[in-house]
Amino acid sequence: MNHLKTYILLAAMTALFGAVGYMIGGSGGMFIALGVAAAMNLFAYWNADKMVLSHFRAQPVDARHPDPRVRTYVEDTLALAQRASLPAPKVYIIDNPQPNAFATGRDPEHAAVAATTGLLGLLSRDEIRGVMAHELAHVKNRDTLTMTVTATIAGAIAMLANFAFFLGGNRNPIASILIMILAPIAASLVQMAISRAREYEADRIGAEIGGEPEALARALRKIEAYARQRVNVDAERNPAMAHLFIINPLSGQGADNLFSTHPNTQNRIAQLAKLAARLGRSSASAAARPWGERRGPWG
Repeated sequence: MNHLKTYILLAAMTALFGAVGYMIGGSGGMFIALGVAAAMNLFAYWNADKMVLSHFRAQPVDARHPDPRVRTYVEDTLALAQRASLPAPKVYIIDNPQPNAFATGRDPEHAAVAATTGLLGLLSRDEIRGVMAHELAHVKNRDTLTMTVTATIAGAIAMLANFAFFLGGNRNPIASILIMILAPIAASLVQMAISRAREYEADRIGAEIGGEPEALARALRKIEAYARQRVNVDAERNPAMAHLFIINPLSGQGADNLFSTHPNTQNRIAQLAKLAARLGRSSASAAARPWGERRGPWG
C-alpha cells in the first residue's frame, strides 16, 4: 500500500510541475519545465550522495578503526546488508552529538549509510543494529533515489513559481502571486507525504531484516528524546535534507501531520509493536521502556 501511495504522490508532483510550467508558458513552458526537471534529476542522480555526505562532513570507516564501538558498528552493518541480500554499502560516521543516522546513494550498488557519534554513544548494540537495518531497508527499497527525485522536483517547482511572478506578473499579477505562494507549498506537502510513507515502510522492512522490531522501537524512543536536546547545526543550515534522517533532526519537530517530514514516533512504535506480535516476539520492552533510560553504548 505504501508503494502505491508513493507512486501516486510522485505522479501528483510531476503533474503539478507540468501544470506550473503550462501556466507560465503554455505547452512550450510545460515542456521546458519538464526538461529542466530531467536535467536537475540527472545531476542529483549522480551527485546527491556526495553532496549529502560532504555537507555533514561524514568520514568513511571500516573494521580497522581503532574504536571498538565503531568497528562493531561497521561489522554489524555489513552483516545486516548480507542478510538483506544487498551489496556491502560504504559506512560513514559523522562527528555530531545528536543521535541520528541516514542512508544515501542512487542504488544499492552505490549506497552509503552514516551514523552520528551521538547515536553510537547512546544506543545499545542491538538498538544500533535496528537503526542500521532501517537504513538498509531504505537502500533495498531504493528510497534514497525516490526522495532525491522528490526533493529535486520540489525545488524545481519553487524555482518555476518564482519565474511565474517575474515572467507573468504583468499579464495577471494575482494569478502569478498565487502560483508563487501555493505551488511550493503543494510540492512540499507531497514531498513530506512521500517521506512519511517511506519511513513506515523502512521500519517494517528494517524490523524484518534485523529480526528485532522491539530494538528498533527502543532506538526510536531514545533518538527522539535525545535529539530534542541537541541541535544539529548542519541540518538546520539545510532543512531540505531533514527527510534523510531516521528521526527529524530539526529543532522544530511536529506531530504526524501534513507539515512533518517524519511520522509521529509513537505511531511508528505502535506499528513496530504490532509487527513484533506477528513475529511472535514480546513487544513489552518496546512499549514500556522510558524515554530517558540509557542502557549504555554496548549493553
